[in-house]
Amino acid sequence: MHDVVIVGAGPVGLFLACELGRAGCSVLVLEREPESRSPFKGKLLGTRGLSAASTEAFHRRGMLHQLRTASGGHGDPGADAEAAREPASLRGVGHFAGIRIDPDRVDATALPYRLPGQAMDGMLTHLEAVETLLAEQASRLGVEIRHGVTVSALSRHEQSAVAYAGEHAYPARWVVGCDGGRSTVRGLADFAFVGTEPQFTGYTMQATAADAEKLGPGINLTPTGMYLRLLEGHIAMVDFDGGAFDRSQQLTRDHLQAVLRRVSGTDVTLSEVHLASSFTDRAMQTTTYRQGRVLLAGDAAHIHSPLGGQGLNTGIGDAMNLGWKLAATVHGHAPDGLLDSYTRERRPIGAKVLDWSRAQVAIMRPDPHCQAIQGVIRDLIGTRDGATYVAGRLSGASIRYDLGSEHPWVGRSAPDFRLENGTRLSDLMRDGRGVALDFSADRCLRDAAKGWESRMRYAAGPAENDLGLGAVLVRPDGVVALAGERTPDREAFEQTAGQWFGAPDS
Repeated sequence: MHDVVIVGAGPVGLFLACELGRAGCSVLVLEREPESRSPFKGKLLGTRGLSAASTEAFHRRGMLHQLRTASGGHGDPGADAEAAREPASLRGVGHFAGIRIDPDRVDATALPYRLPGQAMDGMLTHLEAVETLLAEQASRLGVEIRHGVTVSALSRHEQSAVAYAGEHAYPARWVVGCDGGRSTVRGLADFAFVGTEPQFTGYTMQATAADAEKLGPGINLTPTGMYLRLLEGHIAMVDFDGGAFDRSQQLTRDHLQAVLRRVSGTDVTLSEVHLASSFTDRAMQTTTYRQGRVLLAGDAAHIHSPLGGQGLNTGIGDAMNLGWKLAATVHGHAPDGLLDSYTRERRPIGAKVLDWSRAQVAIMRPDPHCQAIQGVIRDLIGTRDGATYVAGRLSGASIRYDLGSEHPWVGRSAPDFRLENGTRLSDLMRDGRGVALDFSADRCLRDAAKGWESRMRYAAGPAENDLGLGAVLVRPDGVVALAGERTPDREAFEQTAGQWFGAPDS
């Protein structure tokens, strides 16, 4: 029996597998597709934007440099080091409902919970690069990945759960569904899935246009919808048909051309369509992310339109949050309620992303009232405060979990503190343990941290910029659990450490 069976070998399932494998859990990943490669995952149709929060997650596990290289970006460590000295900028922050955010208008000083570093900016990548990197990392960590296995049944017991694929049974102490928006695990485990129905059918395709110059480059909002034209024949578009066409009919060249002409207001001709798929803005979420021994992450727990590129990023956030909690539960040292905090922390984040998606759809509708609101939003985003607000939402910089503390740092992602000896917080987090940073090198705190050495690193010494803090306790997912302008007293430290790490080792 495995500790954990993960259904779905996409980025979320593989990231979670790496987290669990790094923590010493036995993990089996089941994927229904016979092979990982697909033309929809490559550099054209598989392109995705990673937020600063997601690049931060890869950085903390020592994978960002490899991902940049695999994604076609620079991989020069010297260049990365130089970038780490630059002021925080959040370059390439994206768009809201097709309205581009001017990075020069973003006030990084208004986002005080960040420090300059290699993971400060988001980046473009593609699914093939992400999945290949994570699959290789998972294999090195002892994770078994099986392709061509379609889960068709699920049984749950008090101490285990079993996934079935035909006559084959895959028992585990825990089963996690990371199998996408049409999740089989979600249905088999009877998770309630609630939300709103679609307003549009969206299309993405790789096509050859005989007169592509008739289409404006980049994102184009029109009175009838929206279309996007990128290099190498990558075209996407949104048609407000109530989602009627999605997956209901074959995607023919004639249909795609008719929709493109209607949305773009041109007579453009598609001479050939090489690849095409459709999607909608259906926005749904499970009411809980856990049912007994079965959990959900990524699109299995929440679906929405791809506007703003939040889907993959939200899924990676789910995996980062769940991994250490599930591992602690497997190993028997999780404090009471730790695994339930996964739903409590991540579901509100998912709900905000769904509303963010709905808001974008609302102002894109081909309706005079919606178009009027779009004009107001465009003006607001053009201001410094507006651009900064949207950048904070898109980058993940504004995410904060309610951990029951009024301290402004608690519940936020920890900045990548750099000690005077050159060690960064991200360097200390590569093995998936928590970190106690003691900028005052207080012996009392050092002695207290020894009780959790198997689950927490202790590092002491002045920092290049401690942001006025004396000490910080960071959870394995990079979230600040305790912070103080001076070194926390031993009692407060031990109480917080016990809350998140369980009983001390001795």
